[in-house]
Amino acid sequence: QVQLVESGGGQVQAGGSLQLSCAASGRTISVYAMAWFRQAPGKEYEFVASITRSGGSTDYANSVKGRFTISRDNAKNTVNLQINSLNPEDTAVYYCAADVTVRRGRRRADYYYWGQGTQVTVSS
Repeated sequence: QVQLVESGGGQVQAGGSLQLSCAASGRTISVYAMAWFRQAPGKEYEFVASITRSGGSTDYANSVKGRFTISRDNAKNTVNLQINSLNPEDTAVYYCAADVTVRRGRRRADYYYWGQGTQVTVSS
């Protein structure tokens, strides 16, 4: 099994940028499809982005398309999420997720392994 630890969150002003990282241990992430989800206060989990095992295909939620970029480095066992042009609606806890069976999914149920999350707070 794999363990996931997110980092890189923080408090930024609207228009700012952050890079979130997900460090994996226990197993190489090359066998896992990876994704980022987020949960804002009082709201359900929301799909943000996903990437296939090789990194050759990505998928984004409409709300973040053009502002967020997911990438992976299988040699370093990390997945990153570059988030630009932040707005207050992006405030949430961001979670990294992994699954060995799905190619690239948008549902929370598609992913078996989850990190503990990193808080992103955007002030106006």
